[in-house]
Formats: sequence, C-alpha cells, structure tokens
Amino acid sequence: MSSTDAGARERHWEKTRNLNTLVMILWVIFAIIIPWMAGPLNSISFLGFPLGYYMCVQGSLIAFVAIIWIQNYRQDQIDDEFGVDE
Repeated sequence: MSSTDAGARERHWEKTRNLNTLVMILWVIFAIIIPWMAGPLNSISFLGFPLGYYMCVQGSLIAFVAIIWIQNYRQDQIDDEFGVDE
C-alpha cells in the first residue's frame, strides 16, 4: 500500500471520527441534558404543553431523526470525497 493511500485513509478516518464525535455530543444533549433541565423548562408553555415535557417527548425524537439523517448525508459526502463509496 502506498503512503498516499495510507494518508487518504487517515484523513477519511479523521473526518469520520470528528463527525461521530459531534453526533455523540448532540445525542447526549438531547438525550440527557435537555431532559435533566425539564423542570425549569416546564415554566414555559409551548402548544399548550409544558416546554420541558414537549422537548422530551417530541423535540428529542425529532432531533434524533434529524441527527441520523444529517450524519448519513455527511458520511456519504466524506466517503465520496475519498473514493470509498459503494
């Protein structure tokens, strides 16, 4: 294997690792931090529901689906950039 291939593979892995790190940080925010702060958020109402409840029940689910979609889209771009797409 040439050093160019090894360098490209390392850059591909670096971008993939950074994307995964960002996704995990966002996942922790929406899965742990926001529900943990639901109490103070409940003083605000949104669509007739306490905001803390709404963010835990609806907002987090919407965020998770969006995060998955964006991660897949961005990973496809990274794979295309380095020629490892299917």
